[in-house]
Amino acid sequence: MSSELLDALTVLEKEKGISKDIIIEAIEAALISAYKRNFNQAQNVRVDLNRDTGSIRVFARKDVVDEVYDPRLEISIEDARSINPNYIVGDVVEIEVTPKDFGRIAAQTAKQVVTQRVREAERGVIYSEFIDREEDIMTGIVQRIDSKFIYVSLGKIEALLPASEQMPNEVYKPHDRIKVFITKVEKTTKGPQIYVSRTHPGLLKRLFEIEVPEIYDGTVELKSVAREAGDRSKISVRTDDQDIDPVGACVGPKGQRVQAIVNELKGEKIDIVHWSNDPVEFVANALSPSKVLDVIVNEEDKATTVVVPDYQLSLAIGKRGQNARLAAKLTSWKIDIKSETDARELGIYPRELEEEPEELFLESETPESDEDE
Repeated sequence: MSSELLDALTVLEKEKGISKDIIIEAIEAALISAYKRNFNQAQNVRVDLNRDTGSIRVFARKDVVDEVYDPRLEISIEDARSINPNYIVGDVVEIEVTPKDFGRIAAQTAKQVVTQRVREAERGVIYSEFIDREEDIMTGIVQRIDSKFIYVSLGKIEALLPASEQMPNEVYKPHDRIKVFITKVEKTTKGPQIYVSRTHPGLLKRLFEIEVPEIYDGTVELKSVAREAGDRSKISVRTDDQDIDPVGACVGPKGQRVQAIVNELKGEKIDIVHWSNDPVEFVANALSPSKVLDVIVNEEDKATTVVVPDYQLSLAIGKRGQNARLAAKLTSWKIDIKSETDARELGIYPRELEEEPEELFLESETPESDEDE
């Protein structure tokens, strides 16, 4: 062993942030195991690595006793005093037992320890970097594909995109660049493991933050997201700024902003609606593009009954119930949709002493640019 090792440890400390003292302690511990393994020794030993010269010495540690039962671990008081007359029973004597060819073993052991510590440190750096990016969006490159996962390179590490988190309307090929949402970062024995998604509602939210400056700077707030990946999504937005139309800001000039997101999601349709603290207004808006005549609220069960024109019933419910299902997810209210005729027969519409419903819900319609996207 030479001072070159110490110089290398100094460089590692600066570049990788690994403490030199921690590595030296690890090397000393590994050398003790190497000494016992290679020289069939069972006694207690201490390894000293000189921090100035890089030289290594091995010392056997023996307890001073009156009568020796195990010469590997004990030394008589007479033999101890022949080394130093000040020893007494109970002291520990250290005797140098450095083998002649121990340098080669020491160098190999030190290399293994340093390599292991560097690998652990790099894993720690990667974990620290990505744990802070959990629930964030990143652009990755598809590396390879198997039956369970798509392996997506995020630069320093490969992330796993499970089959359940892949969009049904997408076909992935190696070298494709895709945006993914980081759902989970785990520490494992093999290093950090990162899971990503293309179907998570958080991906849609982050895409709007990227495309819409008003959402990014907080002027417009994205309140809720309901998504059936690859098919249709709904988002609700609000703002305190009277001069800004939150829906229009998200749609963008000539629909450019929302279209960029639709393109990224391979044609997934997106409805953008006004959020409201009033469940009547919010539920009516959420059922866009359908027109709504009335919303009857049951606060206790957090349920609503929505009355729509007869010719709008199928539009309100949507294909395979999708529009109603997404509206319920978006608002967190149960939604039961009735046609105007059925509502009249049940006696729940029109309600007495209330304004004409048509006037209440004119704002619930989504702009054409949004509906068509």
